[in-house]
Amino acid sequence: MLPRPALDVETAVEVVRPVVEDVRERGLVAVLEATSRFDGVSLEGCRVPQSALDDAVRDLDPALRAAIEESARRARIVSRAQLRPDERVEVAAGGVVTERWVPVRRVGLYAPGGLLAYPSSVIMNVVPAQVAGVGSLAVASPPQREYGGLPHPSVLAACALLGVDEVYAVGGAQAIAMFAYGTEECRPVDMVTGPGNVYVAAAKRLLRGRIGIDSEAGPTEIGILADDTADPAFVAADLLSQAEHDPNASCLLVTPSAELVDAVDAEIERQFALTKHQERIGQALRGQSAYVLVDDLEHGLVVVDEWAAEHLEVITRDASAWAARVTNAGAIFVGPWSPVSLGDYLAGSNHVLPTGGTARFNAGLSVQTFLRGIHVVDYTKEALAQVADHIDALGNAEDLVAHVAAVRARIPAEGDA
Repeated sequence: MLPRPALDVETAVEVVRPVVEDVRERGLVAVLEATSRFDGVSLEGCRVPQSALDDAVRDLDPALRAAIEESARRARIVSRAQLRPDERVEVAAGGVVTERWVPVRRVGLYAPGGLLAYPSSVIMNVVPAQVAGVGSLAVASPPQREYGGLPHPSVLAACALLGVDEVYAVGGAQAIAMFAYGTEECRPVDMVTGPGNVYVAAAKRLLRGRIGIDSEAGPTEIGILADDTADPAFVAADLLSQAEHDPNASCLLVTPSAELVDAVDAEIERQFALTKHQERIGQALRGQSAYVLVDDLEHGLVVVDEWAAEHLEVITRDASAWAARVTNAGAIFVGPWSPVSLGDYLAGSNHVLPTGGTARFNAGLSVQTFLRGIHVVDYTKEALAQVADHIDALGNAEDLVAHVAAVRARIPAEGDA
């Protein structure tokens, strides 16, 4: 019964399938035709020239530049802490298994550009990929008619400031297909990450297997677990802030305090009258948002774990203790001074997070997204001999006698010539 937008990715897969197949067969021509059809922009090519990246940095507001640089600095600090050393384990004398962490070779990063432009999403995708050691990065973001068919200047500036010079003015399913199959301008990638609309999610689902993906990100969502100590003005502001993203955003307040519900409701009405994007905020609050009144915080904890929010704020007495007991959330924001807006921009955490309840089994974007663990097995003859009888038993039990023979060719059984 908890509200969540209906994100019918399966239906969208059938919508994007012809677009994806067209890009596979015709490359750049198909990408340009799809861009003209869906974005209303006619282009001769998709690669953003270096001069446009340089101009975007030159014209960038100094305050925004400082914010981008500080956001990237903090994200880099957290990302470096996520790196794992190679682990060498001696299982037995002469028997060693090492887990090597190897970065993906080439990644396509998607920065959405529908209702809003997101230079912050460039930071959240690029920085962990760079820290992981990805050797080749390309960014795609939808072209904007008001900017001459280029992505939003703030997106271009963020790319340039982070040292990414391979940028494409492509959005939607055609961008994901371009990354997967390559075109005359863009080499194929091994993985695609980044949030987008339902058609981007559908293309990622369709192409998963040919490329790796981070997740099928859907509309944003916030859950707030609060008690009577929470400031209703803070709670209302945070609910409105997530509703601002998308008319399909979901906002949930879970509390045992009926008085807080009433106070937050009054605050939302007051703050809503002063906010800018009333149409989409109103749709989100009316469409798939709710107050959930529970018996106590124990019950509230059950509710928020079942809902598995992309963003979960815990604003209660002993907030750290309650937050530590949450098991299902993309990111957890503890106490009144850690709003989701902080995580969107400057906390140092990543804001590309699992949505739609997938936080029950998925994690947010991180350095680990871009690393692959490879097991390296290095045994001596003596170490192999120690387990040859066990391999006999397991291989014969599974009727895989050639497996047994491959070992016995090296280590003859006792009595064999």
